[in-house]
Amino acid sequence: MSPGLDRATVENWMQQVAAERKRTAPPPGFPTLSDLPAGRYTDPAFFALERQRLWGQTWLYAGHVDELPVSGSYFLWRHGRAPIVVIRGDDDEIRAFYNTCRHRGAPVLRDPRGTAGARLVCGYHGWSYDRAGALRSVTEPRDWHGFDASCRGLTPVRCERFANWLFINEDPEAEPLERFLQPVVRFWTHLSLASLRLVERYSREISCHYKVLIDNFLEAYHFNLLHPRTTHRIFDNQGTSIHLWRHGHSVMLSPHRRADWVDPGAVGAVELHGATAIEREHNPSYCVFPNLIVPIAATAVPCVAIWPVGPKRSVLDVMWFAPDGDGGAHAELWPTRIANFQRILDEDIQLAEPMQATIESPGFTGVPLSYQERRIYHWHEELDRRLGRDHIPPHLRVTPRLSAYVE
Repeated sequence: MSPGLDRATVENWMQQVAAERKRTAPPPGFPTLSDLPAGRYTDPAFFALERQRLWGQTWLYAGHVDELPVSGSYFLWRHGRAPIVVIRGDDDEIRAFYNTCRHRGAPVLRDPRGTAGARLVCGYHGWSYDRAGALRSVTEPRDWHGFDASCRGLTPVRCERFANWLFINEDPEAEPLERFLQPVVRFWTHLSLASLRLVERYSREISCHYKVLIDNFLEAYHFNLLHPRTTHRIFDNQGTSIHLWRHGHSVMLSPHRRADWVDPGAVGAVELHGATAIEREHNPSYCVFPNLIVPIAATAVPCVAIWPVGPKRSVLDVMWFAPDGDGGAHAELWPTRIANFQRILDEDIQLAEPMQATIESPGFTGVPLSYQERRIYHWHEELDRRLGRDHIPPHLRVTPRLSAYVE
């Protein structure tokens, strides 16, 4: 495996940025992308199919180890098909279980986060479990003749770790997380991501279909009109190069308009060990399919995770990570950096919410995509692969076009 962004890869990526700045048309032979059917954004049955076959069977970001500092610390994760407990055990292992008592289905933990006692006790009938999920006692055992407690533990959910990030997958047969994250994390191995600390995390609910938001983060075509005084002032969308990878992952590499530009809010910040010209002179915005956007800077890693709540409602989770030793969440620079990023998000959201009404209009018949927006098409091709084309009505399928452009 290549050691992350080695010198040859850095030079290659920067050459592609230079080529993007010079081109006057899409590359010769690039196919015309078929319109994305409008029903992929509005059809309730298609949304339900996604719930079942995408969100219930894919590795999804759940949290950071800093959120589970001691044995018994836990949080409830609610973005799957049912509430899930993510907890650090007495052996320091982090595990996940459905938050469902094996007796009558009551929740075992009710606070969104906290530190559980040595026993997780269901408040309905008092069944108790240890921090590894094993059933340890039932109320009035005399009434449970021949009862085998060993097969009545909390139902486990796949939970695996990359660096200090935790991922969940409700499919017990899913491929290992490490394999799923390839090849995108190959281009992170030169960075000391295991040293990242969680600085900030917050959520906001947005009244629009989740793919409206995901599409937005997969292209730079909107920088000029939506972000004239923020993103567009800093990054050159016409120099943005794109790399498409298997599993639906991708990166959008936007160069700084000025090579000597430095984020004024980052002056004095600790730099990630191993940072290259890619992180210092560009905005490499990675997409970990299906919903994690990771723009890595030399001094910080802000992340956005986009979640469906309903066909017309979404949640945006925003996380900020910083190299260990930067001063933590109370460092003076962080409020400014977080506020600046929030301003960019506000600019995105100002149009996303009104779009919900207009995509339900008879005037919305499909989505034509340009060469610069091909990450969106790549994302939708992967969506169809995961849903299974046989499960998708013909009028809602996407015609495969980009296999020759997947690296």
